Amino acid sequence: MSMSPHGEGQICQHFQRAAELIARRWVPQVIYAMRPGPLRYRELKLAIPNISDAVLSERLKELEASSIVRRTVEPSTPVRIQYALTPRGEQLAAVLGELQVWAERWSREPVRT
Repeated sequence: MSMSPHGEGQICQHFQRAAELIARRWVPQVIYAMRPGPLRYRELKLAIPNISDAVLSERLKELEASSIVRRTVEPSTPVRIQYALTPRGEQLAAVLGELQVWAERWSREPVRT
């Protein structure tokens, strides 16, 4: 059973998997950083302050396995590796872009408790 617009029922399994994917630490930032186009590892590292090399590598592998990111190896000297969003990743990046709009809008509002 999927969740109705009125909050009845269970969360859809597809929504659950998507939520688990983007809830992983640094995943939204990695995807968001790739919105303008393909980036090399170093460019991603510069775009996402404080992410460790180990975590960035792990997230890129996970996103590639989920068909969100495509890794392209260009045979040159030195070898050039780029990461880009797939069409699936571009759609998710658009959703994260809306999250950015929401975050900016509500960051200007005082927090009410």
